[in-house]
Amino acid sequence: MRRNHALIAPDSHVLATLPDWEATRGVTQISPAMGAGFVQYVAHVEAGSSSAGAAPGVERFIFVIEGELQVEGRELRAGGYAYFPPGPGHRISAGGAGKVLVIEKVFEPPGKGPLPELVLGDEVGVSSTAFMGDPDAQLKLLLPDTPAYDMAVNIFTYRPGAMLPQVECHVMEHGLVMLQGMGVYRLDDQWYPVQAGDVIWMAPYCPQWFIAGGKQASRYIYYKDVNRAAIGVRR
Repeated sequence: MRRNHALIAPDSHVLATLPDWEATRGVTQISPAMGAGFVQYVAHVEAGSSSAGAAPGVERFIFVIEGELQVEGRELRAGGYAYFPPGPGHRISAGGAGKVLVIEKVFEPPGKGPLPELVLGDEVGVSSTAFMGDPDAQLKLLLPDTPAYDMAVNIFTYRPGAMLPQVECHVMEHGLVMLQGMGVYRLDDQWYPVQAGDVIWMAPYCPQWFIAGGKQASRYIYYKDVNRAAIGVRR
């Protein structure tokens, strides 16, 4: 871990009880304890695992990595996802073993306009677009790109050899999970080989760049904060 980024490999994970979940253990990967403005964890669910919602004022995004969940009366399998705005509780339950990526943050209301709504979906049904015109780098937006939402969660898919077209450096911070494949990530002035299961935290203004390697496509899901002024916001 460095001052503005961290790479967390699966072999360092330690399971612990998760707040706001019943009969569930998991791994908190990113949190304010390391300087982040959000929390990211993986819930290891079993039959009987459940959650009735995040803490008051906190929004929650979930993505099913393995297994099946019942969410608001709908079944979500691997690749399924849900966004819950802050407010009345919601119900998540598991009928068997699985892994669920969870991202939570204190919601920052928009200055005006509508508030965000519940989103339920499956990434398979989300169309992708060529990132900055490169057909070998495909981007999927899982949440509406509107001012109501103060977070974005996207999936990037790269063919072997594809890369980000530039070294990025911006005010948004990221939480990232490698879902498939391998590659090399530049974070600040360091270069890291990464593979499926690795987790990355990138603070605001951390220089970042990625190139996919190996023989299969590389995929990662990542969070970023969006649509809000950074003035006076502690990250």
